[in-house]
Amino acid sequence: MLSRKRVLVTAVILGLLLSSTPSYAKSPKPSLAQIKAAKKAEAAKRAAADTAASKLAKASQTLRTLTSQADNARAKYLQARKELVVAVGVAQAAALHAQQTAIAVDGAHRTIGKLAVNAYIMGGGLTDIEPLLNSNGPQDLVDQLSTLDNLGSHNSTALDRYKAAEVVARVAKRQADNAKVAQQEATDKVAAAKKTADDAKDAQQAEVDKLQEVQDQLMRELASAKKVRITLEQQRQLALLEEAQAKRAAQTPGQKKIWPDSGFKGRSTIRTTEAQRFTAVAYAKKQVLAGKPYVWGAEGPNSFDCSGLVYAAYKAAGLGWPNWDRLNAALYAGYTKHVSLSELAPGDLLFYSYNGTIANIHHMSIYAGDGMAWEARSTKTGLKYSSIYSVDGLMPFGGRV
Repeated sequence: MLSRKRVLVTAVILGLLLSSTPSYAKSPKPSLAQIKAAKKAEAAKRAAADTAASKLAKASQTLRTLTSQADNARAKYLQARKELVVAVGVAQAAALHAQQTAIAVDGAHRTIGKLAVNAYIMGGGLTDIEPLLNSNGPQDLVDQLSTLDNLGSHNSTALDRYKAAEVVARVAKRQADNAKVAQQEATDKVAAAKKTADDAKDAQQAEVDKLQEVQDQLMRELASAKKVRITLEQQRQLALLEEAQAKRAAQTPGQKKIWPDSGFKGRSTIRTTEAQRFTAVAYAKKQVLAGKPYVWGAEGPNSFDCSGLVYAAYKAAGLGWPNWDRLNAALYAGYTKHVSLSELAPGDLLFYSYNGTIANIHHMSIYAGDGMAWEARSTKTGLKYSSIYSVDGLMPFGGRV
């Protein structure tokens, strides 16, 4: 009989424990295999990004070299242009001098013509100046000047000027034209070199731009892969911690409905507006009414755990890193401003500890008003709307975000 009573008592106790202990999903949190795969994907993206960065660095160095060469070619081209302007100016001056000299030579011819006429009128003949008129150039003229002695000193001076002007004009114009042609050729050559250098630089710039686009895309993909990996690791750690805390709470006897205030301190300021807090409440309500399931480490949109629902609700209200991040329930208690339970307002966070300390907070919810809260309770009950006193161990303060 006694043994039978013991069996019945044992069965009752086990029944109570089983009914009070939340059930857990078989694979609700990221597995080690998932995290390993995420690390592998991140490593592959990092290797690709490093390879692209190496190519980009080499291409950029080549671009710097080509840019320097293009700058040097441009400088030589500008210098050649300046020298061409000078050469053109010299050629123009020589042409002007040749023109002026031609006029002087023409004057000398007229003077000689007059001398010939005078000689004829005075009884002379043309025989004395025929060598002059038939001369083929300056040297021929010099060789035959002796035949003009009878024309007088004035005539000799005019002929000397004619000779000198003709020689100087021919030499100056020829030299100036040659210098102009040579400088034009030099200018064309450096212009071609400049174009080649500019084309090479432009082509390399296009290549660098393409490589930069590839590098930027790979860095974005790497950041995304890293975020996936960190999120999976973080979700797993949070899930393991909250799962352990919740299990411990379910097995801890003598918990109070509300723990006494031991002077816990949180933030001195808040980071939200009343409108944002109402938005967070509305988001949490929508998830509860939609019958979303409870999954350890989940933060939506299809499933949540307790801190995941809080994180998603305030993210929907406009908070994001660095002002807001996915934490566990205990850390949210430290990162919010504490208000007394009598001062609770919709959007404030509620915390539950199995021994009255912040370190052992195992559950949290969002205050809805009128003593009610929106929460992700357990895998058994899912998301629900319930009294703030429906879970033992309520901390004596709320957390205003």
